[in-house]
Amino acid sequence: MRLTKAMRWAAVAATAALAVTACSNSGSSDSGSKSPSQSSQGAGGPAKDGGTFKLGISEPTAIDPYNAQESEGILVTHNLFTGLIDVKADGTVVPRLALSRTPNSDCSEWTFKLKTGTTFTNGEPVDAEAFIRGWTRTASKASASDVAYHMAEIDGFDDLQSGKATAFKGLSAPSADTLLVKLAQKDCEFDLRTFHTAFSPVPKVAGAADNKTYNDMPIGNGPFKMDGPWQHNTKITLVRNADYGLDKAHLDKVEISILNADNGVTLEYQGYQAGQFDWARMPVPQYSAAKAMYESKGQWLQWDSNGMNYILPMTKKGPLTSKEARQAISYAIDRKAITAGVFKGFFTAADSLVPPAFPTAYQKGVCASCVAQDKAKAKELAAKAGLKPGTELYFGYNTGAGHEEWVQAVAGQLKDVLGLKIKLDGIPFKELLDKETSPDSTGIYRAAWGADYPTPGNFLTPLLSTSSINENPDSHVVQGDNRGRWSNPEFDKLTSQAASTQDQGERYKLYQQAEKVAMDDQALIPLWNRTQLRLANTSKWNNLTYDFNENPTLSAVSAK
Repeated sequence: MRLTKAMRWAAVAATAALAVTACSNSGSSDSGSKSPSQSSQGAGGPAKDGGTFKLGISEPTAIDPYNAQESEGILVTHNLFTGLIDVKADGTVVPRLALSRTPNSDCSEWTFKLKTGTTFTNGEPVDAEAFIRGWTRTASKASASDVAYHMAEIDGFDDLQSGKATAFKGLSAPSADTLLVKLAQKDCEFDLRTFHTAFSPVPKVAGAADNKTYNDMPIGNGPFKMDGPWQHNTKITLVRNADYGLDKAHLDKVEISILNADNGVTLEYQGYQAGQFDWARMPVPQYSAAKAMYESKGQWLQWDSNGMNYILPMTKKGPLTSKEARQAISYAIDRKAITAGVFKGFFTAADSLVPPAFPTAYQKGVCASCVAQDKAKAKELAAKAGLKPGTELYFGYNTGAGHEEWVQAVAGQLKDVLGLKIKLDGIPFKELLDKETSPDSTGIYRAAWGADYPTPGNFLTPLLSTSSINENPDSHVVQGDNRGRWSNPEFDKLTSQAASTQDQGERYKLYQQAEKVAMDDQALIPLWNRTQLRLANTSKWNNLTYDFNENPTLSAVSAK
């Protein structure tokens, strides 16, 4: 039987829970509807080696695993490095270099037995020390990594972040093929975290995180390797790693063009139409036309993904420091009108932080202000918060990714309902991230979140836990994904308890309680559930599908 999206996630969740108890185990444009079976896209025929696959992206923040963070950077890093596990698009966990993943009785320690005999592309061995080297490099204070917080549970993380230590107290290598991880905070899902590219191993030649040579031309252990350094704002070229220690890629080369951030999605679409690209997003106004043109050819991919789109409110400075002000913003937005008018039904309105893709954890309507626009309630709350007509509200969003139409629609509703003076600011994605993390940030920002690993806790802890603020004590710049700086002790306690609970049912109940705490305080403002639309040149390539990170599965693609 072909499983529905919900059924797949339920099956995955049950499998993950069993595996643990058995002690073995952006800035993209989004849309929404149901997914075709991946197996029907570009399948058929024996896999052949050869060919050059082409696609376009905007300039990444980083491709070095110590700071790779958005879909563009993750696309490159994921293909240059292989970690302990992989996760398929449906959430299924697949062993990679970890032959086994074993927690102790209370999930305070994890032991990873590693596959032996694999190497980096420069010939250095990939062993337990290589993983310790990579994780330590990411967590070190001098690295100022935006993704280091994923390691916050490991014993010694705080001392590394503060500069008091230069090594993880909780990491050791009893043997070359054994990685022992001791946690300061118990976590029965810790092994799932290691899917993030921040947990990649690195060779000795990587040096510190400020090694510009390595930043631009990382030496990894993945199915592909760099073909020359990253040509910033121009291109990144990958070639097959012929010495890869697992299933080798079939493609000879992957050519990644770096497009103008102001109109990147349009350039992707035009490039696909012209035969320049084999994979592309498209501008929102072109969704219906693109579907009509390419679906019958088998080149249209549409799937409900593990994420959601939201507005990020700055909670420490500016007009949105009170929950009433944030609730007023949320109640003023007519999500259904925008999904119908701007997105022509390709989106579904969100009413939660944890999306329906996690059916056993999803709480329909937990965001009360998201269910339906309520102008009277919005005005009442705004008055209570001192959010008066004429108040200026900064609204930042990234250009080139198809957000202009809906951002303008939201701004119009906030102006019409609350009389606010909206200061729209469309800037490149990297600049947007810099503004969000600045100590002077205020107002609201366009944001979206796709899960880093397959657990509902990944929509809560990274985005809203106090530890995920990770503010630099010197510059006061936020280095984690909690860029709105919302902090709540009850929420932190509940998410911590959930992570340390072995029974999945009880764990999810705690996550649900934490989500309600966040939504009652309107910590974030959900908009619509994350669904993806892509064009894929299945006339030329076999097995051209998407992965858990919503990118093409380059390591599996082969020429027809």
